[in-house]
Amino acid sequence: MKIAVYPGSFDPITNGHMDIIKRASRIFDKLIVAVVRNPNKVATFTVAERVELIKKAVKDLPNVEVDHFEGLLVDFMRKKNARVIIKGLRAVSDFEYEFQMALMNRKLDPNIETLFMMTSYKYSYLSSSVVKEIGRLGGCIGELVPEVVLPDIQKKLINS
Repeated sequence: MKIAVYPGSFDPITNGHMDIIKRASRIFDKLIVAVVRNPNKVATFTVAERVELIKKAVKDLPNVEVDHFEGLLVDFMRKKNARVIIKGLRAVSDFEYEFQMALMNRKLDPNIETLFMMTSYKYSYLSSSVVKEIGRLGGCIGELVPEVVLPDIQKKLINS
């Protein structure tokens, strides 16, 4: 079974993330969307909230699992018996950092590959940070996040 992991903070999940998830789920037997708890970042949504939002958003994708981890991605990959890391890229500016991380992950475990996927052009401007800023200011985020989780995200952003 070919298992891939799509790691990220997903704070919150966006339609750009969903674009990558749907496309990667067609390539692999199993795709694990892995919410990382990064102690260096202050998140708006808790890890548990992010996991639940993603589970709602991917409920119609039978080969997609949602999990979370802390620590090294390669350790999580080994635990899940996964061999491929999926990384979404919006623009060339994302590539430099992601390329560096891919090389470091390969150094830590030469059996793990990284697959870069360009997001659809219609989401190239989209980030979780933009969603949070617009949502907190009362702007419409309806076309930016999965419809099924829109009320949950709006409620959290308005109250934060």
